Amino acid sequence: MNFDLIVIGSGPGGYPAAIRAAQLGLKVAIIEKESLGGICLNWGCIPTKALLKSAQVFEYINHAADYGIKVAKPEADFTGMINRSRGVADGMSKGVTFLLKKNKVTVIKGFGKLARGKKVEVTDDKGQTTTYEATNIIVATGGRARQLPNLPIDGQKIIEYRKAMSMDKQPESMVVVGAGAIGVEFAYFYHSIGTKVTIVEFMEQGLVPREDADISKQLGRIYKKKGIKILANTAVETVDTKGAGCVVTAKNRKTGKVTTINCDVVLSAAGVSPNTENIGLEALGIVTERGLIKVDEFYKTNVAGIYAIGDVIAGPALAHVATAEAITCVEKIAGENPSPIDYGNIPGCTYCSPEIASVGYTEAAAKEAGYDIKVGKFPFSASGKASAAGAKEGFVKIIFDAKYGELLGAHMLGYNVTEMIAEIVAVRKLETTGHELIKTIHPHPTMSEAVMEAAADAYGEVIHL
Repeated sequence: MNFDLIVIGSGPGGYPAAIRAAQLGLKVAIIEKESLGGICLNWGCIPTKALLKSAQVFEYINHAADYGIKVAKPEADFTGMINRSRGVADGMSKGVTFLLKKNKVTVIKGFGKLARGKKVEVTDDKGQTTTYEATNIIVATGGRARQLPNLPIDGQKIIEYRKAMSMDKQPESMVVVGAGAIGVEFAYFYHSIGTKVTIVEFMEQGLVPREDADISKQLGRIYKKKGIKILANTAVETVDTKGAGCVVTAKNRKTGKVTTINCDVVLSAAGVSPNTENIGLEALGIVTERGLIKVDEFYKTNVAGIYAIGDVIAGPALAHVATAEAITCVEKIAGENPSPIDYGNIPGCTYCSPEIASVGYTEAAAKEAGYDIKVGKFPFSASGKASAAGAKEGFVKIIFDAKYGELLGAHMLGYNVTEMIAEIVAVRKLETTGHELIKTIHPHPTMSEAVMEAAADAYGEVIHL
C-alpha cells in the first residue's frame, strides 16, 4: 500500500505522469473513479474528433459532384455516428489500460481524496474506503463543463458536451451557448447532419473569441454561409424548459435587442471548471485561487510532496499541456533536470471545418505588448494543393517582430492546419527568424507551402500573390 508516487486521475495528465514515473524507476499507483484515459480520451478530444470526421465524410459525399463523382443522396445515421465515436473511445481506453499494465503501474478504481501524512483515501463503488501512502502525490483530477448560473444543466434539455455526444436522437434544432472550441466544433457537427443551429456568444468578437480577429471574422463568414446563425456580443437571459422544447431569451449587450429562439435542446459550451472540490485540499491547507490549485514552475503546491497538473491549475485547459506538465513534474520528482514549460509557445487547435490552429501572439496582442510588427498572410485560395483538394477556404497569417525577425505568432484557418502548426511551434522554440523560414524549402504542392509564402508576404517577397 506504499508507493513512491500516487497519481489521482488518469486523463492526459495523469496516465502519462504514471507511465513516465514508472520508466524512471518509481513504484507508481494511479487512481481513477471512471474510465482510464479521463474525459479527453472518453468524452473529449478523441470521441469528438470521431464525430467530426463522420460529419466531414457526410459533407464530402454531399459534395461528391464537385469532384466528378455521382452518388445517390446520402442519409446521416445519427446513431451509427454516435456508436462509432463511442467505439473509438473504448478502443483508446483499452490502449491506456495496456500501457499502464506494460509499465507495471498499479491501477486503483475509486474516488481519491487527499489525507494528512501523504495519504490518499480511495472509496470504491461499494462505498468501501482504503488508505494508500506515497512519498509524492500528483493531483490530476481534470475539469468538467462549467455551469452558468442562468443555464442549469439538466442533462435532457440543457446539456453539456458528454450528453451532446451520446444523445439517443438527433435534435431538429439546437442553441449552442459559447463559441469557443467546444461550441464551434459541436455546431459544425450538428449543422452538417441537418440540425438547425444557432450560436450565442457573450464576447463581441464572435466565434472563437480567443483567436486572432482575422480568424474569428473569416470563420464567422464561413459559418453564416453554411446557414448557422450567430449572435455575437449576446448574453443568454433565460431558458424556459417547461414546454416540449426550450425557449431561449437572449439580449444583445450593445443594442439591448432581445431575441427569442425556440429549439429542442440547448448545449452549454461555456468553458471548463476544475475538479477540485471534495478532494481534501482544505484539510491539508493546499492554497487555491478561484478554484485552481496554486503551484510553482515544477507543479509543487505549498504542501511538501503534493503536486498538481492539468485543468486543476492555471493555464490552458488542453490535453497536450497536461501531458507536458505531467512529464516535467515527474522528471523533477525523480531528480532529473527538466526545463520549465514555455507557456508562450503552446499550440491551440480547434477541429471544426475548416480547422483552426494557432500559437503565440495575436496581431492585437503583439501590438499591445509594444512590438513593431511585420504581418504576412497567404490565402489557401492561392494554393495549388488547396485548389486540387477542394479546400480553398482560409489562410495562414504569421506575425514577426520587425526589428529582429522573431516569429511572434501564427494563426491558421483551413484544411488540416492542425497538422501544420507543429512546424511553427518547433521553429519558434529554435528561435528561427522570418528570413530563415522563407529560405526553408517547402515541398510542392502542399498546404504547408502557405507557411513559407505567408512569411515571404511579411517581407515583400511572396511569389504567388
